[in-house]
Amino acid sequence: MSVPELPGVLSSDAVRATVASIAGEQEADGLIPWYSGGQADPWDHVEAAMALDVGGETERAAAAYDWLRRSQRADGSWASRYESHGVVVDPTAETNHAAYLAVGCWHHWLCTGDDEFLTRMWPTVQRALDFVTGLQGPGGQIWWAAGDEVALLTGCASIHQALRCGTAIADRIGEPQPDWELAADLLSAALNRRPELFADKSRYSMDWYYPILGGAVRGTVARQRIDERWDEFVVPGKGARCVSDQPWVTGAETCELALSLDTMGDRAAATEMVAAMQHLREADGSYWTGLVLTDGVRWPVERTTWTAAAVVLAVDALDGRHPRSAIFREKADLISAPGAAAVANPAP
Repeated sequence: MSVPELPGVLSSDAVRATVASIAGEQEADGLIPWYSGGQADPWDHVEAAMALDVGGETERAAAAYDWLRRSQRADGSWASRYESHGVVVDPTAETNHAAYLAVGCWHHWLCTGDDEFLTRMWPTVQRALDFVTGLQGPGGQIWWAAGDEVALLTGCASIHQALRCGTAIADRIGEPQPDWELAADLLSAALNRRPELFADKSRYSMDWYYPILGGAVRGTVARQRIDERWDEFVVPGKGARCVSDQPWVTGAETCELALSLDTMGDRAAATEMVAAMQHLREADGSYWTGLVLTDGVRWPVERTTWTAAAVVLAVDALDGRHPRSAIFREKADLISAPGAAAVANPAP
């Protein structure tokens, strides 16, 4: 499997080093913490597993998904925060954490064409997305966590992509889930037309670009959305702010913005974003989380697997040579793994 590159920014060897920095943090049971001895959460764990797959570490990625399969709770959720060896720190059942498994599993299949993997993970994916859709509100929004009827725009945008990927998995293995398709349609309508349904987190850049990254907003509306707040969030030569009113740029948000721009066909701006955040790179290929612009201090003082993973995924999207690179850009059901046969068990 070829490792992607971004000419003039990162070579394939540089990407390999970044993937190796993620692999070096993975625990023996498959869990991928933020950094050695640090916390872990299901969403960032999946993102790191996706980066491992991009770098050809398919066995490590599969081990990460198997960790989620083994640790899933009876209601289909996971805890929102773990420490080393899977010790639960915060038991909150977040919907976007549960949903993102579907994105990761579809990405793994796009990388490998491994139908046996999808079959093994299917019950876990099904329970997770049934948990998520069970928390959909009357306006199409999905509550951020069990027992708390508040909807978050970023989380819901991520869930929208997950439902599309879950539907693609279901179709692939011959168990269509029309309820997930309907839930995704209702959620898309809410994301596009009913901003009042979501808690106001507009100072965060993720609420700005995530509806585009998650696939709900496309075309001229996406372009207008980006243009309206570009100067508010983007710091030329440094990256994107995490929060509009703070002098702090973060690597993961910058690369997610790059992925969003790529979905719009704006390759030049996307490449510029990935290049701009390279000041956060360490010699071993790992990445610091962010930089405080006023004093040039890296903060928090941590190099996180999820920041490194966001870099790898952005480079892969811009490289564009493998079907997996389109997972944020194209509808899930339009992407096929290289050499994959027709659906193994088509629905009657």
